[in-house]
Amino acid sequence: MKTQIQSVKFDADSKLVDFVETKMDKLGRFFEKIVSADVILKVDKDHDKGNKVSTITLYVPGEDMVAESRAHSFEEAVDETIEALKKQIERRKG
Repeated sequence: MKTQIQSVKFDADSKLVDFVETKMDKLGRFFEKIVSADVILKVDKDHDKGNKVSTITLYVPGEDMVAESRAHSFEEAVDETIEALKKQIERRKG
């Protein structure tokens, strides 16, 4: 699966990029029909709910899947977004 990672309003360090790529590889093994994915990481102004936002779009045959999460760290936001996508994938498989 081809994964494109974009960081908005900041420069993602290699540790964060490696973390995202590892998580996306695991998701790709969970559902083989994923053609590619876009991961957008951005910093928001809302500090109460968490100012780190993760949006992941999965391109699959048929209908694309999108999920977004907000947390206090990018790792937590990415984990939550991937869990939301797993639920969408399970519904689609079932």
